[in-house]
Amino acid sequence: MRLPMDRTPGCPFDPPPELAKLPPLSRLDFPDGHTGWLATGFETARTVLSDPRFSNRQELKHSPVRATSQFGQDQPAPPGMFVTTDPPEHTRYRRLLTGQFTVRRMRLLEPRIEQIAAEHLDAMAAAGPPVDLVRAYALPIPSLVICELLGVPYEDHEFFQEQTARIVHLDEEGVPELAALAGYLGELVRRKRAEPGDDLISGLTGDLSDEELTNLALILLVAGHETTANMLGLGVFALLEHPEQRVLLDDDTAVEELMRWLSILHVGAPSRVALEDVEVAGELVRRGETVALSLPAINRDPGQFTDPGELRLDRADARRHLAFGHGVHQCLGQQLARIEMRIGYRRLFERFPGLRLAVPASEVPLKERAAVYGVESLPVTW
Repeated sequence: MRLPMDRTPGCPFDPPPELAKLPPLSRLDFPDGHTGWLATGFETARTVLSDPRFSNRQELKHSPVRATSQFGQDQPAPPGMFVTTDPPEHTRYRRLLTGQFTVRRMRLLEPRIEQIAAEHLDAMAAAGPPVDLVRAYALPIPSLVICELLGVPYEDHEFFQEQTARIVHLDEEGVPELAALAGYLGELVRRKRAEPGDDLISGLTGDLSDEELTNLALILLVAGHETTANMLGLGVFALLEHPEQRVLLDDDTAVEELMRWLSILHVGAPSRVALEDVEVAGELVRRGETVALSLPAINRDPGQFTDPGELRLDRADARRHLAFGHGVHQCLGQQLARIEMRIGYRRLFERFPGLRLAVPASEVPLKERAAVYGVESLPVTW
């Protein structure tokens, strides 16, 4: 079996229907000829993500959607590329960053995020409808926030947004764009080392080499805007199609439920490789076999969530989702993402209570061939 990727026409928020028919762990054929596994069960996923007998090292894993050699992923991760390493290497980088992303520090950013959202809502109102919500609102907010946090000049946002879009597109080669983005950040790191500022990159110049800091900044820049931007765009689309749920946006679980229900990391990420033979969900995963995780299926496991196919912003068990991962690799910036989404959704619908699609829902272009699911654009009016 190859990874199911085709969604039912007219059902943009639901995962491929074949996923719901699979057992918690099933055999999966990878594009490079490897035969591994696909996890669709919630408890199976938690086991794989938390068991140290499963590795996250990129040179050991196989990709369920494209050749592993495409980004040099058949080689060990370069220094600083900590998300595809294991402890103790991963632990070293994680400790350096943890203090930068505490709940307290992220909450200190709330007034600035409120200001950024308000400024973009003002600009939307001044421009008048219709507007593309992705370009006018969903993409600028997390891009500006991560730029200010890292010390990346926001005037370069069109460059890094374009490179990122190509890197995560499954049908693009992506290597030249990755090199261009790394080159841009490498030059920025060198400038920060010579003339440090009050930002995260400058603060780490004393702890990391230029190569380490460049790769670390690349991860944070790409992840810091791409995922949240897609959640904002796709989440607004979902709320426009489920207007009865909008009255529940003030509920603390609203963002958690949108994260669970949409699960934008939709094509077998994250994944792990067995370092030894491990029995999981009644199956024997052999040493060297990759287990890909389908978050859309995992977060709709009926054994964990009541009526998992329904969007309920007041869902009591929504926070149990695995959209931010689990274990030592759980998303470092999850608190920042939560704040951006909470402010982003609430302020948008407060400012424009009559917000609606400017085109039929069937005409909203979807990012079905991207590693991060979302909408290419979202034409709205009010």
